[in-house]
Amino acid sequence: MVWNLTTDQVLIQWRHSKTNKKGDDNNNVDNRKSPRYDFSIDNDESIRNKNNSSKHTQTLCSICNRSDKIVTDPESGEIICSNCGMVISDKVEDTCHSERRIFSGGQMDETRARTGAPTSLARHDMGLATIIGRSDRDSSGQKIDPSIHSTMQRLRKWDFRGQLNTSSDRNLRTAFKLLDALKDKLGLSDAAIEKVAYIYRKVQERGLVRGRSIHAVLAAAVYIAYRELGISKTMKDIAAASNLKRKNIARTYRQLVLELDYKVPNTDPTKCIAKVANKANLTEKTKRQALNIMQKVTENEILSAGKDPMGLAATVLYISCIKTGENISQKDISHAAGITDVTLRNRFKDLKNQLTELN
Repeated sequence: MVWNLTTDQVLIQWRHSKTNKKGDDNNNVDNRKSPRYDFSIDNDESIRNKNNSSKHTQTLCSICNRSDKIVTDPESGEIICSNCGMVISDKVEDTCHSERRIFSGGQMDETRARTGAPTSLARHDMGLATIIGRSDRDSSGQKIDPSIHSTMQRLRKWDFRGQLNTSSDRNLRTAFKLLDALKDKLGLSDAAIEKVAYIYRKVQERGLVRGRSIHAVLAAAVYIAYRELGISKTMKDIAAASNLKRKNIARTYRQLVLELDYKVPNTDPTKCIAKVANKANLTEKTKRQALNIMQKVTENEILSAGKDPMGLAATVLYISCIKTGENISQKDISHAAGITDVTLRNRFKDLKNQLTELN
């Protein structure tokens, strides 16, 4: 006998004994007992803890065994333990969507389960197209009759041609192939990829790709996405990864910002400090001193307005090295920041004249 109960009730299984003797009067009595339920508070709490543990899986660090210090880096998409620095996962797991389908009548409308890969703007068809497989078996696993092979091959060919029947589809497919290559070279996160694909689709709908190189437009879209997401990547890094001249990317970037009326935020020079300091192999003490100085510089908008963020970060790091007593030349810091020695000296003079703390 099966009893259907809610989660707040516990059914204690029981079995009634079978009769062994036919002539015994005690065997004629119904020994079945009613099912017993446990409604205690402790039992209710244990059930709730089991349900919560099954729905929400905690991520533990393998070194310090803690789950309260787990953070997610939005730039790289990595899950990191802020206590010890252990990188737990290099990809953010999609836990918001269920992979199981529910076919019961009462739960069908309450849950929105799905199957298959999620849609993405970084695909020319957004992941919604279907293809005819190349195997010679049907859905049941049986081999297809040889007389139908030519028909299936013709259907595959026209199915492939039908997916790229317009020039815009072919343009998107070429662009997103290049974007997939840039993803590996620049280490783009999934959020950055979706942002770049959205910007490129917007440019393609406006007809701004015509007459311009797909490589240049895609590189400019990557730079816009970097600026909007606050990622400290320069145009030189994108030019080196895409094998283009910085001049061509800068020209396309200005045209896209003007045509699309984008309000691109300024790059935060504070985020550039860690990048330059890591390339120059500076100590943690120098980095923290540079962050304190940069906070005073950014508060004074006269010093930071219109200045190159990498040049400003390199100058602040050079000042911090002087204060902490770390020996490093101007040439080494300027090479790590990708600027010239003259720029470093000019920024140093400006900061020294304006900030009284540096005198």
